[in-house]
Amino acid sequence: MSPVHLGHRTGEVVVTVLDAGGRPLSHRDVIAEQRSHAFPFGNIGFDLVDLADEALADAESDPAASGSAGVARARLVRLAGQFLEVFNTATLPFYWSDFEPAPGSPDTARLRRAARWFAERGCRVKGHPLVWHTLAPDWLREAPIGEIEATVRARVRREVGDFAGLVRTWDTINEAVIMPVFRNEPHRNAITRLAWERGRIATVRLAFEEARAADPAATLVLNDFDMSTAYECLIEGVLEAGVRIDAIGLQSHMHQGYWGEERTLAVLERFSRYGLPLHLTETTLVSGHVMPPEIEDLNDYRIPSWPSTPEGEERQADEIVRHYRTLLAYPSVQAITYWGLSDEGAWLGAPAGLVRADGTPKPAYDALRDLVKGEWWLPPTRLRTDGAGRVEVRGFLGDYRLYDDGDGGAALLTITAPGRAETTLRLKGER
Repeated sequence: MSPVHLGHRTGEVVVTVLDAGGRPLSHRDVIAEQRSHAFPFGNIGFDLVDLADEALADAESDPAASGSAGVARARLVRLAGQFLEVFNTATLPFYWSDFEPAPGSPDTARLRRAARWFAERGCRVKGHPLVWHTLAPDWLREAPIGEIEATVRARVRREVGDFAGLVRTWDTINEAVIMPVFRNEPHRNAITRLAWERGRIATVRLAFEEARAADPAATLVLNDFDMSTAYECLIEGVLEAGVRIDAIGLQSHMHQGYWGEERTLAVLERFSRYGLPLHLTETTLVSGHVMPPEIEDLNDYRIPSWPSTPEGEERQADEIVRHYRTLLAYPSVQAITYWGLSDEGAWLGAPAGLVRADGTPKPAYDALRDLVKGEWWLPPTRLRTDGAGRVEVRGFLGDYRLYDDGDGGAALLTITAPGRAETTLRLKGER
């Protein structure tokens, strides 16, 4: 798919190029190269959290590091390189039971280090999730409902406030459709009890209101795997109740097979009618056999081994290209998060990663990289200014560098919106 088919993702800027002294560079070759995408191409950064730990950070640059720690570190360094080659947005884990195993002991410092690690490498950071019934803390399970509500409110305020400016997007409440009636446990967790007692809309409201108050600049997402009319009813009820949500999250774990273009477009059409951005928050495609269609809850499919196969890997590569093309062509889609870079530690043990457990990339990794950093990317391109020093730079929305390879002068350029714009840049300094 060429840029002409993605007009809502691309733009052009007529740049009047000036030299360091402010004079137009007439009839001169300049080079334009893309530096980043404005569109959030995301993946989970769970595996890389430890790479930001101080102990590992010191040893990361130590060529003498050896043993099991050295092997683990080398794997993470390689995985980090693969992540940063394709993705510009990292989702970090805020599962409450793991994040705060005992009251008052949140894992804030470690996650802040990880968030800074990604930010320093040009990645945006997202948090997942703030309120979710699965992995709710056991220490809150028996509390009175009023105490549960107060604790949930405090948890949302604390995390969003502590990470303001670092985590800019949150899955604010996760899977609220099933939340009050969730029964896949012997004794109801505190979040399920809260949603049952207060109702879905009230629970959504408290999560969004507390998060909004803690960081008004954050993007707050209502996220769910339920693509049925039940989710539509929840969204309608939340909006009618006056709750402000910034984006609708759509999970697409395709362990039972690729949705295909027709179904994908039908889902996008249904949920775009609310006039809100759509975030594809949890996308997976397997490179082995697909899960049997009769499985209703994906969590029920537990098998000893789920290997990646050569045939499955070729299928996964074809499907990921088709899926991302479909999503990028749809204007309401404003973010995509693939759920897992590596097969190692993948959800349900499925071969859903883009990299095999041994660290080698699958064809799907190469195919997605060829889209994001190939077909949808402007490599260093030589352009010629006219007599007034003007040159046109066309490409996907994002950041660019414009430079004169004769004297080394350079300037940064951002294509911020579709259509045509004009600007003036002075090339100065070393590129």
